Amino acid sequence: MHPFLAPDFHIRWSTLVPDAVESDIRFALDLAKQNIETICAQDPEAADYESTFLALEKATETLSDGWGRLNHLDSVSDSPAQREALNQMLPEVSDFYSSIALNDRLWSILKLVSEKPETQTLEPVQKRFVEETLADFQQAGADLPPEKKTRIAAIDAELSKLTKQYSEHVLDSTNAWELILTDESKLAGLPESAKAGALANARAKGHATDEKPAWRFTLQFPSMFPIMQHLHDDSIRRQVWEASTKIGATGEFDNTSLVWKILQLRHEKAEILGHSHFADLTLLRRMAKTGRSALDFIENLHARIQPTFLAEYRQLGQYKAAKTGQPIAPLEPWEVGYWAEKQRQENYDFDEEALRPYFPVTGVMAGLFEIASQLFGLTIQQKETAYYEPGHSPDELPAGVVEVWHPEVTFYEIHDSKTGSHLGSFYADWHPRESKRSGAWMNSLRTGALGEPHLGLIIGNMSPPVNGKPALLTHNEVETIFHEFGHLLHGLLSNVPVKSLSGTSVAWDFVELPSQIMENFCWERSSLDLFARHFETGDPIPEELFAKMIAAKNYLSASAFMRQLSFAKLDLELHTRLADYAGKDLDLVDREILADYRAPLKTESPSMMRRFGHLFSSATGYAAGYYSYKWAEVLDADAFTRFQTEGVLNPETGLAFREHVLSKGNSSAPDELYRRFMGRDPDLEPLLVRAGLA
Repeated sequence: MHPFLAPDFHIRWSTLVPDAVESDIRFALDLAKQNIETICAQDPEAADYESTFLALEKATETLSDGWGRLNHLDSVSDSPAQREALNQMLPEVSDFYSSIALNDRLWSILKLVSEKPETQTLEPVQKRFVEETLADFQQAGADLPPEKKTRIAAIDAELSKLTKQYSEHVLDSTNAWELILTDESKLAGLPESAKAGALANARAKGHATDEKPAWRFTLQFPSMFPIMQHLHDDSIRRQVWEASTKIGATGEFDNTSLVWKILQLRHEKAEILGHSHFADLTLLRRMAKTGRSALDFIENLHARIQPTFLAEYRQLGQYKAAKTGQPIAPLEPWEVGYWAEKQRQENYDFDEEALRPYFPVTGVMAGLFEIASQLFGLTIQQKETAYYEPGHSPDELPAGVVEVWHPEVTFYEIHDSKTGSHLGSFYADWHPRESKRSGAWMNSLRTGALGEPHLGLIIGNMSPPVNGKPALLTHNEVETIFHEFGHLLHGLLSNVPVKSLSGTSVAWDFVELPSQIMENFCWERSSLDLFARHFETGDPIPEELFAKMIAAKNYLSASAFMRQLSFAKLDLELHTRLADYAGKDLDLVDREILADYRAPLKTESPSMMRRFGHLFSSATGYAAGYYSYKWAEVLDADAFTRFQTEGVLNPETGLAFREHVLSKGNSSAPDELYRRFMGRDPDLEPLLVRAGLA
């Protein structure tokens, strides 16, 4: 038995125990190596598309499934034994994946088959798969001499190890900090929802009783953010801010040296592969094409919004001075969120907390499903689930029950509403735990062949349920759920005959279009009314509150815009001009690069590079690609104008988006898919209009 490799569509999570990792992954590795050898050893004259390109795609499926399940558990259910088992196998698995594109015999037979006349007559999607596979091999170093291939393999193995270590440091240092308050007067200004959550957390950790209440705060976003936005006590906000800047930055969890090592290895790899820097290597087959064009895109947007950004900051400083009777002076980092929220409440008579009762997580999900059903022709059903402790799995589950990895996890099936066909299923896991990494993401657990269902998941770290009430979300958390569900639809609605071109396997600066376009439905009255209902009365958001929400939508929008641009600028500068910065103090480099992207705060913030998982928690990830969030925002703002023109919930528009974007994966070039939906190339202006910055 190999539980990590079991072929079942519904995964038996309780059987996936650390003791099974080595035997399962090694078995899958051996199988994958045998499959690769079979491709290499065949008669070249008889070799064809099916025995090479398609066989290569299938060769690593078992390993990818098992390794994917293990890495998923690592991100949502971390434990010392599991972490040790994963790290033990990581070098071997990394070596194997690196070796595929560097295998001379494999590369020779792929090239040979690609040049055969019959390969030229394949269907367009199959031809694209051949072209993409060849490009993957070339970009990974297939044409390099042996000694350089050996070095590339070593770099890949080292990057896998260092980025895993980086990620563990972020998780462990986040969990290492807590703040326990026993004086309720210190909580002045904090919303009742945040107080209740902190009290429940303290009780769960044994810090509070009914007789002696206490409030526990952590660096997980739902716990920390209300403090920075609402708490009157300046010293506590400062304490929390300082703790947050030390994630991945001190003692045994310090990621500083890892950042430089990872950057240096990426740069070395790019040079070996014939590129002047990592950004050009990474963007070679993305929409931006080069690091320079991505930087030009970011700097163009920066120039457009910088005057408004600085004006917003100056105005906020003036507001604080007027309210406190103090002279106008630079703000401290721990003051910005607090005074920004006070000004928003005063200017717009709008408190985001007033929206929470209208966003119970179950209602948000139900409304999201209704929107997806109306637009994309889907039926979505929740299935009964069961949780079992690892190693305590029953031989058989009750009929119709799906096993999950934690009691809070839910499971759903998506069917086509016309044909009834099962398109895919997915898990949803929305609340923070100490064993779970921060942030929100979507992932695929199984890519179905044409006509088979896909299996995916969506994860977040949203406000948890408290005191018997349902989890009541902020509007921003609702947007996050819609965002990840957009990624999920891109994966589960894929209808591509080649698995490698399926779902979200698209150019990285196109992959955020389906996710970001879904966020628009969190702002339209017609779509909000399908899910924004008071958790007790069932009433929709009152018109007066909705009007305030829309009026406040673009409050400090240049500041939010600039924050994203600063992440992208830092990323691209370090991945295009590493020689200019290597060896310098990381915080000084950060300040140098972002001199024009940051507000002139009184206290300088340490670099977030030490906790920037998007860039450093995997070998590539969003490295040299963070710009893609803004790039795809241009696409989504422009594409949503079609929904606004034809009807926000118009099923014909939705089905066109499903047909031309969601179902197509990487079967055609992204700019071509966009043109099929919009009938033209994208326009930058709608993004600036939407943000109130045109």
